[in-house]
Amino acid sequence: MSLTLPLPARKDRPPHCVIIVENLPVPFDRRVWQEANALKEAGWEVSVICPRNAQHPQSYEKIDGIAIHRHSLPVEARGKLGFLLEYGCALFHETRLLLKIALTRGFDVVQGCNPPDLIFLVAAPYKLFGKKYVFDHHDLCPELYAAKYGRHGFFHRLLLLAEKCTFKFADRVISANETYRDIAIERGGKAPERVTTVYSVPDRQKLRRVAPDAQLRAGAGVILGYVGIIADQDGVDHLVRMMHHIVCEGGRHGVRAVVVGDGPALASVRELATSLDVAEHVVFTGYLRGEALLAALSTFDIGIIPDPVNEYNDKISMNKVFEYSALGIPSVSYDLSETRRLLGAAGSFAKDATPRGLAEAALPLIDDKERRRHLGSEAGKLAEAKFNWTSEAEKYVAAYADLVPERAYA
Repeated sequence: MSLTLPLPARKDRPPHCVIIVENLPVPFDRRVWQEANALKEAGWEVSVICPRNAQHPQSYEKIDGIAIHRHSLPVEARGKLGFLLEYGCALFHETRLLLKIALTRGFDVVQGCNPPDLIFLVAAPYKLFGKKYVFDHHDLCPELYAAKYGRHGFFHRLLLLAEKCTFKFADRVISANETYRDIAIERGGKAPERVTTVYSVPDRQKLRRVAPDAQLRAGAGVILGYVGIIADQDGVDHLVRMMHHIVCEGGRHGVRAVVVGDGPALASVRELATSLDVAEHVVFTGYLRGEALLAALSTFDIGIIPDPVNEYNDKISMNKVFEYSALGIPSVSYDLSETRRLLGAAGSFAKDATPRGLAEAALPLIDDKERRRHLGSEAGKLAEAKFNWTSEAEKYVAAYADLVPERAYA
């Protein structure tokens, strides 16, 4: 005898996917928002469960036909206890909201977007009723732990166990790059045909050049730009130290760094800029959206990818690579395997894995406008040829093709 839940019959309606993401609100999380829209355009109903923040405070709203359910979080985690509290609170709210959706609208598939590798616990009871689980592999949590705390040990083993359980539980895995795909197959034991690589490339129709922000330029000869989260592992402190080498030691006083974003390490990197006497050369804009974001990005002359060298960053595909390249902005970064694989000759890589090395990689571009123009042009060509969301979206939707039996619906 089969188990049943009081869910609405769905044979006469489109299939419904609920996407759960813990670390960023939607639509701010670009990857998740693009995936949600790709499914919607393919005929799916889509709901999202995510946290709320000051920029997206509504508990519920519907945008472009996608239902977004947001929940509160007590802290923005930094230490181990903070992460445990954040994840515990998030799992509670995700469980509560998924049950609400199940009892009111029903669903067919849950997609969990890590971190953490615990969201499968929220979806687990629904597997008993034939629901499917898709794991969207955003981050390498064991490697991230090792990079943040400089060791492995007990918590690292727990993270490996959670990752293994997530892979085993998933009906499909969406990998953020080919390295992640190899991990899903080799470390996670997934069959290759159940793992699809989908890169987090931006939609070129939405990410475009506009008139630059004159206030951010404010007479500076060269703007070094950063866009993204400002957390301990993101290396914005390396960018600030790099500016010290460029301005205070290198004498390039016409150079300004513009940092677009926010996060738990913002206060500490601001303090660092002051202590290194470069505060007047580093502008922190906070989160930007829409035209303000595009104007800031269009002001960048050089895109900085300051994520430091470690076992985590060496394997991840930086969103900044795709974003800078889409706008024809040359990139300067540390010599990370995945970043070099993506950019190749279109990137400028530090020979030394220190802020001084990053500064030395940036100086030739700062001093030579023609070199900046050339590398920016090469990055733009690379984006045109390889970083195409349309093709990535097709792969993503195809991964869902046989998860739900075909049925006729209006």
